[in-house]
Amino acid sequence: MTYDRLVCANCASPVSEGRCPVCRANRERLQQESSFFAGLNPTTLIALLAVLIAAVALLAHQTV
Repeated sequence: MTYDRLVCANCASPVSEGRCPVCRANRERLQQESSFFAGLNPTTLIALLAVLIAAVALLAHQTV
């Protein structure tokens, strides 16, 4: 989830603006949580998905 559409319950402003301490804390927390996936480009995600599918297919083939 991105914070650009979230509204702060403390000050009723968008969290992305960071007007109050609650907004700033939540914005920082959301940025830290999403930093891993933000660093991956679509090609890397597709490659990871292909490896996962290959591993599942290999395991399914071995159990048959």
